[in-house]
Amino acid sequence: MNALQQIDGGTEGALLDMTQFHSTAPGVPPKTGLGGQPAFFSVWDIHAYYGESYIVQGVSFDIREGEIVALLGRNGAGKTSTLRAIARVDDPALKHGEIWLDHKPLHEMKAYQAARNGIGLVPEDRRIIQGLTVEENLQLAQIAPPRGWSIERLYELFPRLGERRKQEGTTLSGGEQQMLAVARALARDLLRDKPLMLLDEPFSALDTDRRGEMAGLVRKLTRDRGLATLVVSHDPADAGRLGSRAIALRDGRISP
Repeated sequence: MNALQQIDGGTEGALLDMTQFHSTAPGVPPKTGLGGQPAFFSVWDIHAYYGESYIVQGVSFDIREGEIVALLGRNGAGKTSTLRAIARVDDPALKHGEIWLDHKPLHEMKAYQAARNGIGLVPEDRRIIQGLTVEENLQLAQIAPPRGWSIERLYELFPRLGERRKQEGTTLSGGEQQMLAVARALARDLLRDKPLMLLDEPFSALDTDRRGEMAGLVRKLTRDRGLATLVVSHDPADAGRLGSRAIALRDGRISP
């Protein structure tokens, strides 16, 4: 049993066997995951650089529709860089490999194109705009089409935000700010029929109770909307809170 299987508690839902990738012709996404199930989202041997610095070194994994996967590792392991490469932001630069979402080649897209095709990145720093209320932060996310969830629908999912709609966003607690960051991503047309949500350290700076609450929200959103969700965390306990499969990164590589 390898390290990932030990983290996950068994072989069910472990990473794809790499022979499945090696036998796939360039330009053709892997058609099945472990057990013959189709992989809704696949990362195939991606390599990414910040300038000359080689950061993401041959990472491969898949996520099925309705599944949460936790990407674990210490600071500097390459977790955020992997997320950014998937989201197709300029840094790090993707030099090799393929990224597929529902048969769409994200590796051929710019960040704005990937976002339009179902990628939603919620960064760790939350980026709540100072001086604006909760509701104004959400309204700003919808200032230009296409739009996602309505604000009232977001308040149904996050009732605490509804209670604080007139409060300045930066004065919320850490957990409430993280809820606002997720809600704002949904307002920006993240949710399509089959989207992928990328959450970078959503449990950062939260206490134990708030971590459990955030994990429950991520599970509910993933289950109810059929998302594929990738959650970055440095704490293995967060994978347990999410009830998710885990992938461990070390020095930009998947840890065996």
